[in-house]
Amino acid sequence: MKQGVQILGFKKSGKTTACQALLAHLQGLGHAPCALKCTHNPGIDKEDTDTDRFLVHCRTVGAIAGQESALFWNDPRKVSDLLAMLDGDVLVMEGGREHVVAPRVLMLRDPAEVEQLSAPGLVLGTFGDVRAPGLPHIESVEALAALVLEKGFVLPGLDCGACGRDDCAALAGDIMAGRATIEDCATRHVSIAITVGGRPLTLNPFVERILAAGIRGLVSELKGFGPGPIDVHID
Repeated sequence: MKQGVQILGFKKSGKTTACQALLAHLQGLGHAPCALKCTHNPGIDKEDTDTDRFLVHCRTVGAIAGQESALFWNDPRKVSDLLAMLDGDVLVMEGGREHVVAPRVLMLRDPAEVEQLSAPGLVLGTFGDVRAPGLPHIESVEALAALVLEKGFVLPGLDCGACGRDDCAALAGDIMAGRATIEDCATRHVSIAITVGGRPLTLNPFVERILAAGIRGLVSELKGFGPGPIDVHID
């Protein structure tokens, strides 16, 4: 997943409606968008369901239906864990102002909210009825989708520091300022690739070095081992 955006706004700012419209438009353009919703509510809205009743006793509960499936954890997870599980080519993330993994578009009820929602240098603009001085205003869903496809990006949220910066937020700021590109994320240049069920897992360079060294050490004891790339496939 290379492109993405975070839609931020307080309650009743219209951000859920905007996310839904953006996802529909991206799908209409032939993309396979995916979504991640962050909320400050104490739990996910699933009251009076079997899932809710099972979670009282379990750490994890899965659900399978005719046309969809779900997995619920009974504890908070890192945003990097969820990003790794999403399928799609464009991410639309609602909320999560404490997580910096993509550029931001702000949905305001009042221009003064900019200070609470923005992170320095990470805002693409505002969307909706309320504008903010000094920020570009995006007039339509079509313009918003075009902007996301042109300038949007998604970082893994690992905060591994392998790019030479303190965290993903610092790299995101440099990308927005033109001092870096998404290719400066060290996770894009690891020498080992792991997919589970066809979905690639994001590895920071430290984990990649451990895995690569372990695999090389194991296969080096096998007859016929020699220099060159190593391919291991597990069904």
